[in-house]
Amino acid sequence: MHRWPEPEPAQKQGGSGPRLSYSDLSRTVSHALRHEPWLYELEPDAEGWVPVAMLLESLRPLRPEWAQLTPDHLRTMIKRAGKQRHELQEERIRACYGHTLPGRLSYAPVTPPAVLYHGTAPAALTRIRQQGLQPMLRQYVHSSPDPQRAHQVGARKAPQPVVLTIDAGAASAAGVGFYRGNDQVWLSDPIPVAYIRVPEPPPGEA
Repeated sequence: MHRWPEPEPAQKQGGSGPRLSYSDLSRTVSHALRHEPWLYELEPDAEGWVPVAMLLESLRPLRPEWAQLTPDHLRTMIKRAGKQRHELQEERIRACYGHTLPGRLSYAPVTPPAVLYHGTAPAALTRIRQQGLQPMLRQYVHSSPDPQRAHQVGARKAPQPVVLTIDAGAASAAGVGFYRGNDQVWLSDPIPVAYIRVPEPPPGEA
């Protein structure tokens, strides 16, 4: 069962809010790069490298003190570590050891399940209804094989995420490319609106 990395007690800095904890940041970066990149919608290559911009974009919404994370914060995180846990080279980063990934991501086109799921923030629904699902900063759209995993991914973006149902079989038949990442994630080309089902809001929230 998925568990987020446990945070340290919040530290205040001159009454201006929580102070950035580099040990907390290092723990979360390790979790993202070593164990569950799918949860952060990351796309590690065959050697475990991830674009720094992609990692930062995934981390910034998680905590208020991370909202302005930059590559310099990652460099400081690595310098302060007791041992080298991460390797940073220009615009990419990877974990040095300890991977427990269920298989490297593979991008060979394959036939997807009939249905996949995508967790997102309610604020993104207007754009999705207009444009469908787009990769944004990533190379692919990320989807999950079951709604529970999609909800976990969406919870990284919003406290009350929305889980979309993707008619993946029909989208694939229409020419949308799908790629098996591992047992936790499916990747795809942009998915048109016609293959996306948005759940109805609860009564009184429409």
